[in-house]
Amino acid sequence: MTILGTSPDAIDIAEERGRFAEVLAACGLVAPRNGVAFDVESAIAVAHDVGYPVLVRPSYVLGGRGMEIIYDAESIRDYFERIAESAIIGPDAPLLVDRFLDDAIEIDVDALYDGERLYIGGIMEHIEEAGVHSGDSACTLPPVTLGRGVIDEVTAATKLIAVGIGVRGLLNVQFAVSAGVLYVLEANPRASRTVPFVSKAMGTQLAKAASLIMVGRTIAELVLEGHLPENDGSVVSRSAPVAVKEAVLPFKRFRTVEGRVVDAVLGPEMRSTGEVMGIDRNFPLAFRKSQDAAYGGLPTSGTVFVSVADRDKRSIVLPMQRLAQLGFTVLATEGTADILARNGVPVTTVRKHYEADAGEESIIDLIRAGSVDLIINTPSGRSARADGMEIRREAVAADKALVTTIAQVSAAVAAIESSSEPINVRSLQEYAADRASW
Repeated sequence: MTILGTSPDAIDIAEERGRFAEVLAACGLVAPRNGVAFDVESAIAVAHDVGYPVLVRPSYVLGGRGMEIIYDAESIRDYFERIAESAIIGPDAPLLVDRFLDDAIEIDVDALYDGERLYIGGIMEHIEEAGVHSGDSACTLPPVTLGRGVIDEVTAATKLIAVGIGVRGLLNVQFAVSAGVLYVLEANPRASRTVPFVSKAMGTQLAKAASLIMVGRTIAELVLEGHLPENDGSVVSRSAPVAVKEAVLPFKRFRTVEGRVVDAVLGPEMRSTGEVMGIDRNFPLAFRKSQDAAYGGLPTSGTVFVSVADRDKRSIVLPMQRLAQLGFTVLATEGTADILARNGVPVTTVRKHYEADAGEESIIDLIRAGSVDLIINTPSGRSARADGMEIRREAVAADKALVTTIAQVSAAVAAIESSSEPINVRSLQEYAADRASW
């Protein structure tokens, strides 16, 4: 049987850890330290070797099924107990263990390759930090904080991977930038879930072009015939509109076995049930549109509650100063309130539910009473997750805007600041016509 496009062997190269590592080594590309494990003891040994925290994931799965960020050996044992009956780890499907890159910027690339020429469909910058599944993370196209040097490096690395694997058609590559180093996270020699977003945002028919490449057409021919624009996604004009993809996460409908709302913290396992797109002349307006479409919008006034992990306290000061300047009343738990007050942010301290004295209103009481409009809570580690879980659950149950990452806080504040500007509605065809004139 003849297989069109990328061969089964090329798919195996991308999926099989050892073979893909050989491709990266031959290309001079870097991946996070990693290893493979077949049982709990070998997983603990590999994690100790690469260093905690680690990202564990089964082989040959979609949607991030079974993926988790793990911080210690005890959590690895707990992980294996929970997945013991799922049969997703075995002799032919090892557990992949990667060093997790804290505070990294994740980048998604959708591209076409015909055996000679690479065509970048789009380079997407994730708003959430690396570790949140790409299907759950909001992302922006084109990138809004990546310099020309990084974009060129990403483009060159994508070409090397396409050649090394032997792709014919669509390719998705996920990168992370940490401390100025570009890491390759994974490559998928297929159409990814971001292809519809990239196609709409860039005005290209990537799926159609990929199908034509699979039957022998070249990218040069497709550009000449008008199937693809001459300038690909690696060319970013200053006047280019910005598109934001946001995940739809109906946490209120997700319940535990006890019937409670699940924790709304995002992670490496995909939980979204859909996506929306906002597009406008700059990032704040595009992000604002995406929030309007996904969750009904962000509040432009009222009361904001903030409680963040120690590692985020320095980063939260400027966004909270800006929200206070915009007229928001700021509430915070004691540790966060101390930092904000020392930096001149007017703030009122509120207690967590278990800290409140008899007759004293806790943050849970205030959320239930509808007295809080925006909740900002970033967890870290087991204790922080436990402390914030009730707050996040109550925010979801009360249909209040909830932000759980610092990067998302900055994006939300930018969107709130743009609320004085009118929303402009244009068709995708009008945006595509603008691109054609670049």
